[in-house]
Parts: sequence; C-alpha cells; structure tokens
Amino acid sequence: MYENNLLPIDPEAEESSKKAMATAVRIAQDYGADLHVLCVVPRLGQYAANMFPENFAEKNADAVKARLAEIGAKLDLPTERLHLHIATGAVYDEIISVSRKAGCDLVILASHRPELSDYLLGPNAARVVRHSDCSVMVVRD
Repeated sequence: MYENNLLPIDPEAEESSKKAMATAVRIAQDYGADLHVLCVVPRLGQYAANMFPENFAEKNADAVKARLAEIGAKLDLPTERLHLHIATGAVYDEIISVSRKAGCDLVILASHRPELSDYLLGPNAARVVRHSDCSVMVVRD
C-alpha cells in the first residue's frame, strides 16, 4: 500500500517532529517501505545573504547534513530503506517536488496546533495537502 514515504522534518525542531517520525518509521516497518527524510533549508534573499559571513550557506548546508545524518541514525530502519534529502527553497514547494521525484505515495507531516495566523496565511502543511499528488498524513504533536 505505502511503499515509498516522505517525512519532512526541521532538524532544529526535532522535538516537534517526534510523533511524526515515530509514525513514519512504524508505517515503513509495517509495509516494508522506503522512508525519505527531507530537510528544507529556506533560500536566503540577496539582502539577507549579504548580512551573513562569507561561505555561510555552505557551512550551514554542511551542518544541516550532519544533523540530518544524526537523526537518520536514530530511526529504526535498515540503511538501504532510509534516504536522506536536503533541499533549498520554499518548504511546501520542495516537499512536493521531492515527493514527486522520489515517487512517494505518502507524505507524513508534523503539524502544531493551528493558531489564528495559520488560518489566515495558510501553513505549509495545508499547501502540501492541497497540492500533493499523493496521500498526506498530518500528525499533530
């Protein structure tokens, strides 16, 4: 049923993704599925990029890769079924793009309890649900 799943996470907010990570691992174990774990690094605008030290983007990418590898090592899945991805851009766009490229049939998203601003602005989870080609499971923390 679910053979290829995607779990977007924020490595700096691992605690808020714990329930979604446990759910994703359980689904992968139960179905013998592959799990793609994605971290999206927002793109810095030109103005913001000028405010950071030289090579900041490269150093940040290296730090994110290392952190993602640490998180991946904690997941109870065989390494051949675990795929780690880092993308740069708008969170919802990259989640949808990676899910399509990886041929995912399920995206498992962590989501906090909605606040008024979420209803007015539309959170990333809502955009992924609306525009994804595959099923999306939203796991509340």
